[in-house]
Amino acid sequence: MKTLDDLYAAGVRGRRVIVRADLNVPLDGGRITDDGRIRAVLPTLTALRDAGARTTVCSHLGRPKGAPDPKYSLTPVARRLAELLGSPVSFATDTVAESAHAVVDGLGDGGVALLENLRFNAGETSKDDAERLAFARQLAAFGEAYVDDAFGAVHRRHASVYELARLLPRYAGGLVLREVEVLQRLTADPDSPYVVVLGGSKVSDKLAVIEALLPKVDRLLIGGGMCFTFLQAQGHEVGRSLLEADMVDTCRGLLDRAAGRIVLPPDVVAAEKVEAGARSDTVPSDAIPADRAGVDVGPQTVAAFADALTGARTVFWNGPMGVFEIPDFAAGTRGVAEAITKVDGFTVVGGGDSAAAVRTLGLDESAFGHISTGGGASLEYLEGKALPGLQALEA
Repeated sequence: MKTLDDLYAAGVRGRRVIVRADLNVPLDGGRITDDGRIRAVLPTLTALRDAGARTTVCSHLGRPKGAPDPKYSLTPVARRLAELLGSPVSFATDTVAESAHAVVDGLGDGGVALLENLRFNAGETSKDDAERLAFARQLAAFGEAYVDDAFGAVHRRHASVYELARLLPRYAGGLVLREVEVLQRLTADPDSPYVVVLGGSKVSDKLAVIEALLPKVDRLLIGGGMCFTFLQAQGHEVGRSLLEADMVDTCRGLLDRAAGRIVLPPDVVAAEKVEAGARSDTVPSDAIPADRAGVDVGPQTVAAFADALTGARTVFWNGPMGVFEIPDFAAGTRGVAEAITKVDGFTVVGGGDSAAAVRTLGLDESAFGHISTGGGASLEYLEGKALPGLQALEA
């Protein structure tokens, strides 16, 4: 896999370079609520700009239906990117049409442009290989080299991730290289004790990674909405908590195989409604009222998880412990995250909602060894799946 050092060795001043970035940031109207993914690609874009490359950045945002949709426009991203770079970013109001050609053709040495949302073109995500290739060829016209620094998208066989990479001289950006290095460390020979903390809504979303990691971990701590299916598998009633009834037998089997290495919450916060201000109480996890839903782990769980993390040399965390977006139900996620920061070892936050929680709760990002930009990509790598974007870079 070639790197940016190889690209710079070939000389980039005056050359047109396409950078696939992951600028899929959360928006509230036109306001960016978390610019972490923009910040993550800044080192690559800054280096290319300072080296005199003519850089065209492309990304997706959200899930538009293959046509322009104003609520998914990258316009606010272009503004924020310019602020963070400290230099102008020319914005194309389409992907491969008149505006894109005018903006790219107008770049000078050190110039940076951003194309509109790639998913405004149906060819980006099409299941038809020929349609994706046709769109990739239109994008390839904007560059002489391709850099993938969108780790959060490498698990997608999309035109800008897979086909485009195969049409041009291709290089892995620094962010992608760092993510792969971290994940190799988690899968190849992690320092022991190795503790994995999983949360989020559904067991089904994490089943494959649980299966892959269970033989390697010393302890697996499970919180979030997915813990209630495990609690049901132990024979506990879970009230109106999130439950995947068809996964109960699977969870029972995992508990049997784990031989005590899976740690479940001893207490949870049970609320009448999943909304701010709702009446809630902390209850034992085996005594959730029938008319309540579990919305967070309780203080005994935070203490139990912190104890399980003591002495760990490697920690991987993916998924919040509760509905952290509602401040009333954020204490569990905050408490477990703070416990992870105290680990004297290598700690990784597995992207997605976990990374968002770190920033939303105002935690010190530097207190973690690594915060991934790719939740889904990280999980699929840990599951042992081949990721199309990495395959293309290695071809």
